[in-house]
Amino acid sequence: MPATLVELAANIVSSHASVNEMTTEELLQEIQKVYAALQQLEVSGTTLEAPADSEKKAPTMSLKKAFQADQVYCLICGRGGMKTLARHLAQAHGLKPGEYRKQFNIPSSQPLTAKNFSEGRKKMAQERGLAENLAKARAVRAAKLKAEKAAPKKPGRTAKKKV
Repeated sequence: MPATLVELAANIVSSHASVNEMTTEELLQEIQKVYAALQQLEVSGTTLEAPADSEKKAPTMSLKKAFQADQVYCLICGRGGMKTLARHLAQAHGLKPGEYRKQFNIPSSQPLTAKNFSEGRKKMAQERGLAENLAKARAVRAAKLKAEKAAPKKPGRTAKKKV
């Protein structure tokens, strides 16, 4: 187990750097920040406040680069190689797709999936006839609702009171 603050800071930053791509300057700044935070914790014996999540983070890349035909990239951490973002956003960042769209001003017309992935799923659904099945099910449900509305309502039972 690391004994000094320098070793602790180095382990924390190396773990962070193994997940996120960082430049040399960013790496040095991160080491300094972590070391200073550890020093403050050691001196005061209290916990630090977490940075406010309300601050808007700048995207790591442009929307055009983030949403490519064969893969999508996360604008928060820059991770790529994914077919869809929803699961990554929930697990890694605790965000819902709507919150992510709002944070980076992504239009609702922009799917959060790779274009080739979406087209493949659409083609598979068409081959299986899922659109026709859905249309039939909706028609049956609409007919049932219409029949229920047209049927006269039966008067409810009234309870007789015993005297």
